[in-house]
Amino acid sequence: MKALITGGSRGIGKAIVSEFQKQGYEVYAPLRKELDLNDSRSIEQYIQKHKGITFDVIVNNAGINDINEISQVTDEEIAHMLQVNLVAPIKLLRGLVDKMKEQQYGRIVNIGSIWAVVSKSGRCIYSATKNGIHGVTNTLAVELAPYNILVNTVCPGFTMTELTRKNNTKEQIAQISKDIPMGRMAEPDEIARVVYFLASRQNTYLTGQKITVDGGFSEK
Repeated sequence: MKALITGGSRGIGKAIVSEFQKQGYEVYAPLRKELDLNDSRSIEQYIQKHKGITFDVIVNNAGINDINEISQVTDEEIAHMLQVNLVAPIKLLRGLVDKMKEQQYGRIVNIGSIWAVVSKSGRCIYSATKNGIHGVTNTLAVELAPYNILVNTVCPGFTMTELTRKNNTKEQIAQISKDIPMGRMAEPDEIARVVYFLASRQNTYLTGQKITVDGGFSEK
């Protein structure tokens, strides 16, 4: 079994890679020098290089989150986030899904965000891209179901990644945790296990769904 996982070098993506490797998958987790999602030519080259491989699983995890209120958002930020978070996953799926269709089996998981479920200042473009990727999920779930290809979105809430620890003090993390009904942030492997289930053979019927993994944060 082969899995392509983007953004697999750190945080949630790293945990997803580890989970699939633990489960015996051959994991392709390209670094930026192999696959630059901000470069259309790099994407096309990666597709051409790997078009002979049948990926059983594709996880579109890579993403960027530039935070700015709408009046301060630059054209570059808009273009960059749209390209990496939305356009690149669409192009990868367009280029690689035919092999899944040939074998009549596949699992696709698009990683969304809590900010595609609830709102927060400064996330306009990011939220737009993450809502957009679930639109991709919605359509492909219908389009690919006849080929036994299931497509879902996982929306992680606050997660205790290296970046979270770097960007927040212990006090700030404690304050955020107070707003989460579970009283803590998720661990990356907790998100990874949800992704794995949706992308595994254990999932035989669940498709087109937005699964929010946030410890109850969005229910408040």
